[in-house]
Amino acid sequence: MTRWMFPYIGCMSLVALAAGILNTWKRFLLPAATPVLLNLSVIAAAWLLAPRLEAYGLRPIYALAIGVMLGGVLQLLVQIPALLRIGMLPRIGLKPSALKGSWQHPGVRQMLMAMGPALLGVGVAQLSLVINTQIAIFVGEGGGILADLRRSLMEFPTALLGVALGVVLTPQLAAAQARGEAQTYSALLDWGLRMVLLLALPCSVALLLFAEPMVAVLYHYGAFRPADVTQTSLAVMGYGVGLLGLVGIKVLAPGFFARFDTRTPVRIALTVLVLTQLMNALLVPWLGVAGLALSIGLGAMINAVWLLIGLRRLGSYRPAPGWLSFAVRVGIATVLMGALQYQLAFRIDWVGLGQQGWLRAALMAASLLGSALLYFGALWLLRVDLRQFARRA
Repeated sequence: MTRWMFPYIGCMSLVALAAGILNTWKRFLLPAATPVLLNLSVIAAAWLLAPRLEAYGLRPIYALAIGVMLGGVLQLLVQIPALLRIGMLPRIGLKPSALKGSWQHPGVRQMLMAMGPALLGVGVAQLSLVINTQIAIFVGEGGGILADLRRSLMEFPTALLGVALGVVLTPQLAAAQARGEAQTYSALLDWGLRMVLLLALPCSVALLLFAEPMVAVLYHYGAFRPADVTQTSLAVMGYGVGLLGLVGIKVLAPGFFARFDTRTPVRIALTVLVLTQLMNALLVPWLGVAGLALSIGLGAMINAVWLLIGLRRLGSYRPAPGWLSFAVRVGIATVLMGALQYQLAFRIDWVGLGQQGWLRAALMAASLLGSALLYFGALWLLRVDLRQFARRA
């Protein structure tokens, strides 16, 4: 399967290049929506191809590999018309003269110098993932699977909020830095951090208070036992502790990247990796897989605070007036939402409703909708003007 999917790397490299170009030209919607094609392709391949492969004597699991490759190709193809519309379709020259000309361009060398620490940072993230997965496997039976499940649940708000904010902010921060507009640069960071508090704080509380209902609705089927629901919920709660940090990093790290400073975030990430493993040594024997998630969450908070302190010391970020009032109002709305979720989590037997899947899913949808309405309704009553956050994007 790895050999079948290996060309996917090439597709995604070109997709990343296309997304970078489109984001620079403030075309955010298409690059943000493109990854959905991978999910749709994998689902369609599993549904349509798996039975047919089995009929031809092939293992059905290979349908997933075909779905991944199809998803990679589709993600690349949908970007091409958008690049053509803005006249930015890359022209790839393979002649020696073209390669020499590209190599001699000062922008290429500048990017290569910046990419070195960035590649190291990616390596740190992957190393951390490998280490944490191995720890989860050795914690107990099914630890690796539980780790994947709770990571998938945590990555939804992280990707939805953090990645989206990072994609929007990075080109605007780089442009402000290039023009020497320090005030605009700081205002962009301030906007991003307020968005983190506004959206990530209620998500963090939801992961802490509403973890078991979410895990039960999403995973409590077939061989997934009630004990697995409890274990996975505890791990999700550990991530909830650090969600603000996980999303905040996506806003704060671009503050350094826009200054062509990729070394500082990498140095911080390396140090936090060591601290996270030290916390694992203390917490995993005590809390199991939940301790692993808690260590990662606390490490993310340390990382985000460290980045924030660095930007403040550089003078790149100066908080705008009104932070205390804003934080108090968001906190009040979050407490009200959390109180509702606490009642829903403990007054409804989410695990016991396993035999009534559709009812349980409907209750979950109603619970989340009610929580969102309460949260944003409270913000409206507290006179938090949400339109100010739409203007900057």
